[in-house]
Amino acid sequence: QLQASGGGLVQSGGSLRLSCAASGFDFDDFTIGWFRQAPGKEREGVSCIRERDGSSTYADSVKGRFTISSDNSKSTVYLQMNSLKPEDTAVYYCYARSLTRTDYWGQGTLVTVSS
Repeated sequence: QLQASGGGLVQSGGSLRLSCAASGFDFDDFTIGWFRQAPGKEREGVSCIRERDGSSTYADSVKGRFTISSDNSKSTVYLQMNSLKPEDTAVYYCYARSLTRTDYWGQGTLVTVSS
């Protein structure tokens, strides 16, 4: 099970931190990440982190502004989002991908960035 939280309304240039709390599976065997989907747009991969070695990836659109991290003791992944732009407005979904490439999804959390 994945529980996403932390969305909200923020002004352009502001920051938010999203959390994705995992339960019911071995956190270390998964890649945990975030997708987002804005109204009328395709789903976009934002960032992910491979728990086994801590390696992470970012979409070009968020590099230098977003940082993904994990707290294995809490089985929680965080997405720190700084310098937010109106184009970051979307529903953000966390997911967990197993070693066999099975995906599990949490509910979305809405991020709204006002100009």
